[in-house]
Amino acid sequence: MTDSLSVGRLGAVDRDRSHALFAQTMSYVAVTAGCFALGSYLGRTLSEGWAIVWFIVAFACLIAMNFAVRRSGGLTVGLLLAFGLALGLAMAPALVYYASTNPQALWQAGGATALFIAGFGAVGYATRRDLSGLARLSFWALVALIVFGIVLIFVRIPHGELIYSVLGLVIFAGLTVVDFQRLRRSTDLASAPLLAASIFLDALNVFLFFLRIFSRGN
Repeated sequence: MTDSLSVGRLGAVDRDRSHALFAQTMSYVAVTAGCFALGSYLGRTLSEGWAIVWFIVAFACLIAMNFAVRRSGGLTVGLLLAFGLALGLAMAPALVYYASTNPQALWQAGGATALFIAGFGAVGYATRRDLSGLARLSFWALVALIVFGIVLIFVRIPHGELIYSVLGLVIFAGLTVVDFQRLRRSTDLASAPLLAASIFLDALNVFLFFLRIFSRGN
């Protein structure tokens, strides 16, 4: 009887920590999105050359987060916010271009992204089956997609851009499901910034793929 009560208490504690991790992670995602929006606004007059620099800065922040996560929670969160701001500055020239040529595509892509992440995130969070196989498959599929994207730069393929975007959405559907299952299974509150960065990157890539699709013909 005592053992059963102990197991029940441990299960309740794990559930509470899991719920706290979910709330904290999604709060970080929201704040990172806010930093991204701020960076996009501040960088609205930047040239494409500066965009490359800020992409490098964002990548450096992401790498640094992996080293800082076990040493300083405050530093990790600061790097996460810097990551979002740098990505916003990097994406600013492209977003300004779409805003001036096809603003409707931005709103359509934003709405579709919200539905996409909410839907596949719910699937991942509710799924109890181990998805490690899907994680490996999605990773290698992403590598293949990158190679396909490089090929498209040099070789003209009929409807290549559409194929690339649709494949990207399929791959990031898998990655989103996997990330949200990781969020449900983890009880380590220190991992919240890294999980938030991963989910934010899922959403950003999905947004860019939808943007390609909705802006076709322009």
